[in-house]
Amino acid sequence: MTGLWWEYLLVFGASAVLCLMLTPVAIAVAIRIGVLDRPGGHKGHESPTPYLGGVAIVVAFSASVVAAAVAQPPTSGRDELVIVLILAVALAIVGLADDLWSLSPTVRLVAEVLCAVQLWRMDAGVTVTGEPVLDAALTILWVVGITNAFNLLDNMDGLSAGQAAICATTIFSIAVANGQFLVAGLAVGLAGCAVGFLRHNFYPAQIYMGDGGALFLGFLISYLAVKLRFDSYVSESFLVPVMVCAVPILDTTLVTITRLSTRRSPFVGGQDHVSHRLVKSGLPVPVAVGSTYFASASIGVLCFVINRVDSTSTWILAGLVALTLGLGGLLLAMVPVYPESQRRHFMIGERLPETD
Repeated sequence: MTGLWWEYLLVFGASAVLCLMLTPVAIAVAIRIGVLDRPGGHKGHESPTPYLGGVAIVVAFSASVVAAAVAQPPTSGRDELVIVLILAVALAIVGLADDLWSLSPTVRLVAEVLCAVQLWRMDAGVTVTGEPVLDAALTILWVVGITNAFNLLDNMDGLSAGQAAICATTIFSIAVANGQFLVAGLAVGLAGCAVGFLRHNFYPAQIYMGDGGALFLGFLISYLAVKLRFDSYVSESFLVPVMVCAVPILDTTLVTITRLSTRRSPFVGGQDHVSHRLVKSGLPVPVAVGSTYFASASIGVLCFVINRVDSTSTWILAGLVALTLGLGGLLLAMVPVYPESQRRHFMIGERLPETD
């Protein structure tokens, strides 16, 4: 991958078209063997929906990347590329097993930690502090956190796939600007398969990616974001990966804090995510999902700007993003999504005086 624009376009197109073609096959197979996400509990959809979208995503991305690597062998990083692809597929298999047989959260967590440790052992993890033990801990926290953030985002039609496409596109643009052609090629391939899957996953969804697809996308986003390298004047380069994944991080943080504050388990699903709160505020599902797209894309533009400005400007822009997301999170936290808060909201509404 030498970095010519048509090569990136070819990788994107191959990944997108392949996923677009494989997804209907996954739908047919899922229906035939009965792998369906059935309504009930915290789930908001009304009819059984095929659950093998992750298989189409994994096959499309892996095939397009392998084909690109064979056609244009990378000058360096080939062994790391192979290992990362193996780790991502392994996590996808764990996620698929969870979709089929409901594994314990501990099994998923152990698999994610092992993958994070392997990245650190390959010098592909976080290198912020220079202290091996601390950087290893930060690598585990980052990989596990972002991987699960995209899994948690898979709660509304088109949400997780769309966010993955935007985050991967942001990584691609920064990598191209910095001459990281291998990272750019992987990122554009990941964006391609996510976009191809969206054709059948956007509202109303015909198929879901399941944990298999979400863990696969989340792990690769966490890896690619950490692999970004910057010019020497950007000393706060760790801010960029965090900002790239700002919306998934906001969603995970909001869900975790509100569930713990109401004595709920963070590991049990619920309709209390950012997307659910936007819908409960009166937005239609496509508009709610599109709002998160807009937020993530806007932050992505700022990430590209940060890649080109001085240290002071970097902190100012990052601070504004953090302040905006923090205030948005506080407002969303006030939306009644739990039964007791909805009852309290209703009771308060009953006491309001009537007006002519």
